[in-house]
Amino acid sequence: MKVLISLIVVMFLFTVTQSWADTGTGLLTYPLEVKQKTLTTEFTGVTSTGGGVGVQGRFTMKPSRQFSFDAGIGIAGGEYSSKLFVSGDYEIFPDYMKQPRFSIRTAFENAKEGSYRKNILSLAPVISKGMSFWGKEAYPFASMPIALNLNNDKNTYRTTIDLNMGLAMKLPIKQSNLLGTIETSIGLKDSNTGFALGVAYSL
Repeated sequence: MKVLISLIVVMFLFTVTQSWADTGTGLLTYPLEVKQKTLTTEFTGVTSTGGGVGVQGRFTMKPSRQFSFDAGIGIAGGEYSSKLFVSGDYEIFPDYMKQPRFSIRTAFENAKEGSYRKNILSLAPVISKGMSFWGKEAYPFASMPIALNLNNDKNTYRTTIDLNMGLAMKLPIKQSNLLGTIETSIGLKDSNTGFALGVAYSL
């Protein structure tokens, strides 16, 4: 458990000086039950020039064994002031024995950056694997969103690439069905880097 806590702290300290980019993977790779629903509250931060801290809420549902989707809204101070998003995850290979889970995540986001609003379409391969940390199961994941950013006001577009890494697990609280997530997004091409910390309640 100490190693797990140390990993979470290191990820948080690494990302707290950066800026938030992608909406994040959230619980899309977590093994929810079919038809299970969750509500997640996330703390996000944009600490680069024009940035600020914010909150993000998302609703996640798993209608079938292979498919999960979520939708949400985020608000923050600074230039990155608001966003709406919806995303889905389709499982190609399950998490089985030594084989990690592999899926494809697609997302659409409408975000305000400064005085402009952008439409962002992204596609990402996602790898995750359930692991045990001193008897506590956690699900690390990594994805690489490739996005097309459309600025209708300026009639311009650009492509961005991020590397998302995170961890989802049931929080070690007795008689609780709370889930926790931590995620960092590292900008690889024309994008920012950031973090999100979330607590989810299973409905």
